[in-house]
Amino acid sequence: MRTQRLAGALISVLTLALAATGCGGSGSGSGGGTGGGGGTAKAAATTAAADRVEPLADIPEPELPVTVDSADGTKVTVTSADRLVPLTGSLSEIVFTLGLGEQVVARDITATFEQAVKLPVVTRAHDVSAESVLSLRPTLVIAETTTGPAEAVDQIRDAGIPLLVVEPAKGLDDVGTRIETVARALGVDAAGDELSARTAERIAAVQKRIPASGDGEKPRVAFLYLRGSASVYLLGGRDSGASSLLEAAGAVDAGKESGLDKDFTAITSEALAKAAPDAILLMSKGLESVGGPDGLVKIPGVAETPAGLDRRFVSVDDGVLLNYGPRTDQVLASLVEQLYPDGE
Repeated sequence: MRTQRLAGALISVLTLALAATGCGGSGSGSGGGTGGGGGTAKAAATTAAADRVEPLADIPEPELPVTVDSADGTKVTVTSADRLVPLTGSLSEIVFTLGLGEQVVARDITATFEQAVKLPVVTRAHDVSAESVLSLRPTLVIAETTTGPAEAVDQIRDAGIPLLVVEPAKGLDDVGTRIETVARALGVDAAGDELSARTAERIAAVQKRIPASGDGEKPRVAFLYLRGSASVYLLGGRDSGASSLLEAAGAVDAGKESGLDKDFTAITSEALAKAAPDAILLMSKGLESVGGPDGLVKIPGVAETPAGLDRRFVSVDDGVLLNYGPRTDQVLASLVEQLYPDGE
C-alpha cells in the first residue's frame, strides 16, 4: 500500500500494522463485490490486470547529466541512470513504465507489480535500510519526503549517492507532475511528456464511462484502512489520499463530507453513522485481514450503515489504490465497475 501517503501521526500506527501483517501484494483479495458475485468477479479481473505495468513502446535513451531541484530544498546532479533505486512502489511504477525498468536494481516492499517482484527489497515496514541500498552501488536513489528514517536517507546522501526527493502524490492532479519530475531526473523528458499524456487520456476515457445518476445523488463512499491482526481500524477523512479518486469516480468521500478534516480517525459507530456511506472502499488485504465481508460487518457500526446493510463493499489491490501513477486509470476503472455494477 501507499503508506507514505498516510501522513502525520498515523505513520507510526501504520508502520506497526504493516510490520505485523505485511503489506502490498499482488493478489486479488477476498472480495469487494457490490451486491453479488458479478461485482466480485469484475474486481478480481481488474486487480489481476493491475499486477503488471505497461511500459512505453519505445525505450528512451537518458540524456545526462542533468541537475534538478529536490523537494528537500537541495539540487541533485544525475550523471548516470544505470543503477536506479526507487524507494516507493509508486516511484518504481513510474520508472518501469517510462521504460527504464532494466536499470532498477532494488525495490521498496510496496512495489508489488510483476516486473519488479524479483528485485531485492531494501525496506522493512517502509523503513529504508541504508546499508542494503549502498551495497547495490546505485547511481540514483529516488525517495519521497516521507521516506525514512531520516538517518538512513542522510547516510545514503553522505555516501555521495545522488538522492532525489519528490513530493508524495495526494490526488489526481499530482499524477502528471510526478511522472514528469521523475522523467526529468532520468534525462527522459520526452518520455515523461508522453506517459503523462497517455495517463491523462486513459483517466478521462474511464470517467466518460461513469453513468449519470438518475436522481442526481452521488454515492457516498467511506474509505476504511484496516489491519485486523494489528487491531487497526481507521476511517479516512479529508487527507486520507482517497478523496480525489472517489470524486473522480463520481462519488462523495463520506468521511470528508462528514467533517473529518484529518487523514484518519479511529472507527466508531458514531463516526460511521455520521458518514452514512452507501459503499465502503477498502484495500484488498485490509478486507482479508478482518475475514472478508463477513468479518467486516462485525466491526462496530459497519452493519448499520447503508453500505453494511447492502454489503456494498469495494476493494482494490493495496499495491495500486493510492499510487496516483501510470495505472490510475485501472484503479479508477475498478472503482467505477464496482460502484456501478449495473451501469447505474
